[in-house]
Amino acid sequence: MAVSVRFFNGLYPPRTSPTAYSALHSRSPNSSNSNSFRVKGGLVYSISRSSRVRPLIREKRESTEDYPLAGDSTDNNQDADSWPRSLHRDFADTPYVPVYVMLPLGVLDMNCELVDPEGLKNQLSILKSVNVDGVMVDCWWGIVEAHSPQSYNWSGYRRLFRIVRDVGLKLQVVMSFHECGGNVGDDVNIPLPQWVREIGDSNPDIYFTDKEGRRNTECLTWGIDKERVLRGRTAVEVYFDYMRNFRVEFDDFFVDGVISEIEVGLGPCGELRYPSYPVKFGWRYPGIGAFQCYDKYMTKSLRKAAEKRGHTFWGRAPNNAGSYNSVPHETGFFRDGGDYDSYYGRFFLNWYSQFLVDHGDRVLALANLAFEGSCIAAKLSGIHWWYKTASHAAELTTGFHNSAHRDGYAPIAAMLKKHEVALNFTCVELRTLHQHEGFPKAMADPEGLVWQVLNAAWDVSIPVASENALPCYDREGYNKILENAKPRNDPDGRHLCAFTYLRLSPILIDKRNFMEFERFVKGMHGQAISDLPLF
Repeated sequence: MAVSVRFFNGLYPPRTSPTAYSALHSRSPNSSNSNSFRVKGGLVYSISRSSRVRPLIREKRESTEDYPLAGDSTDNNQDADSWPRSLHRDFADTPYVPVYVMLPLGVLDMNCELVDPEGLKNQLSILKSVNVDGVMVDCWWGIVEAHSPQSYNWSGYRRLFRIVRDVGLKLQVVMSFHECGGNVGDDVNIPLPQWVREIGDSNPDIYFTDKEGRRNTECLTWGIDKERVLRGRTAVEVYFDYMRNFRVEFDDFFVDGVISEIEVGLGPCGELRYPSYPVKFGWRYPGIGAFQCYDKYMTKSLRKAAEKRGHTFWGRAPNNAGSYNSVPHETGFFRDGGDYDSYYGRFFLNWYSQFLVDHGDRVLALANLAFEGSCIAAKLSGIHWWYKTASHAAELTTGFHNSAHRDGYAPIAAMLKKHEVALNFTCVELRTLHQHEGFPKAMADPEGLVWQVLNAAWDVSIPVASENALPCYDREGYNKILENAKPRNDPDGRHLCAFTYLRLSPILIDKRNFMEFERFVKGMHGQAISDLPLF
């Protein structure tokens, strides 16, 4: 089944067909072909139009601290001072980018009943009044299939979908195979299904496990994707049965176009990543996180990979990778010149990251069977801290093998292309300057990361959607999203296929905040916004 990327989301089609994307925009005023940044140790790196990162030269007299912004030009003063001028851009007659708004996490209770249907209807009407295109809602596995295998309760979702349809909005629906609670922004607690947790009581290896033996119940380890440990079914069979039942149950909403997209949950927070930075285990920003490959199924896979390579002693995870809150230079594995770039380190990281890609490949193949003819998306998290170091430690523990000498997002983009699945990426509202001011030692670069990931997706001609990583109510944040959604002076006219705002709340619909949000929606829809006042 091939999904048409030209009419993604069932709304205004892009004005250009998706072909290889050359550059999001130049971050250096003096070059249109590459962007450079310096990392700890004095290496200068360049990100070319093909999104690959390569070392250029070593300048021993220069340090990273001299270059707080990735891509800054050292030949002029056009760094942060150039940004305010770009904020005045008028987006009239730019491509139409649909805007969705995430619904509250607790819109349904554990009995699959709407908590406040009348209040929700009023809020949806307010969104509709400013021409928001639709809303996103999580379909929680822990609610729908809570008590016994293949016994599904969709009652509250049907009532919710009817309200959305009556208001005249579209739906992005997330197949949420993870628990809710314990992460930043989680205000409700929705565990995995009870029958799954009962299996976990006797076989805790169904969960991701860290080197201390702590089990993370956010989602199931990908080690059981092909293991029949869930009462006779593998994990991917369980996901497929759930998705297929949803498709049958809500056929009328697919037929009439109310459901415009299905986002398939592929890990913690619904994202394709390892749960490498769990707050409940004490992680705090900007810790590098920790590898999550110590359950017996992943351990077995690693040993087999090492034996196949002919180095049995490589069948173990690194013992010098620090802990959740370590920083790269404190570890033997992630420091400059560390083991991450040794023969063993590259073997381990290739295995670890490929395990992630293979999981996405398996689940999305079945999603295409379940939702044949529908638009499907997968979400990727924006791990922007330590991006300006050589190892990219936080990305490595998350499963993105994106060190300075390797493009870790191209294999993921290629896998998504194989299934004609759109990429949904986060953190498009963040600015590198602000990250540097708040956490200068974190070596974060969200702008550089967004630039790389969007190019990786556009290079293989798949649609790219996005969402903000943190609550956003100010014009500066909205303008940053607009600039990323519709890159200035791009010769190929690339733009996001959709944007989903995090999240519907009383704060958003406060009069002053909502006026800014309305301005943002106008800009995303290609309407003039320069004459609206600044609040």
